[in-house]
Amino acid sequence: MKMWRSVVTLMGVVFFLVTSVAVSPAKAVDVTTVMEATPRVLAAETTRRNEADEVLRKVGQKIDLNNSDVRDFRQLRGFYPKLASIIIQNAPYEKVEDVLNIPGLTEAQKQRLQANLDNFVVNPPSPVFNEGDERYNPGVY
Repeated sequence: MKMWRSVVTLMGVVFFLVTSVAVSPAKAVDVTTVMEATPRVLAAETTRRNEADEVLRKVGQKIDLNNSDVRDFRQLRGFYPKLASIIIQNAPYEKVEDVLNIPGLTEAQKQRLQANLDNFVVNPPSPVFNEGDERYNPGVY
C-alpha cells in the first residue's frame, strides 16, 4: 500500500511538471488586428419612438392624471396609495382642475390636491398605460 501511494504521488508530480512546462504563457492581443479582422457594423440612427415614449415626453416630471399608475404618486406626500387610487378610479380628466371635483373627497384631500395642482398634467388617456388593471397594480414587486 505504501508503494502504491508513492507511485501515485510520483505520477502526480510528473503530470504537474509536464503540464506546467508545456503550457505557453498568455500573450497580449493587439486590438487593431482584431478590429481589422471583424466586419464593421454601424448602428443606424433612428428616430422611431413608441407611443409610451411620446406620452412620457409630454409629461416630463409631472404626474399625468390620465396615464400614471399608483406608484407615480409616491413622490407626493399623502397621496400613496389611497388618494392615488381615488384619482385613478375617477379618470379620465379634461383638465387638471377636474381632480378637485371628485365626489366623496374629504376636505384634507381636497386641500392636498389643491396644493399639488402644479405637479399634475392631463394628456388624453393612452391605451399603452390604461389596458387592464396596470394602473392600480403595475406588477412591479
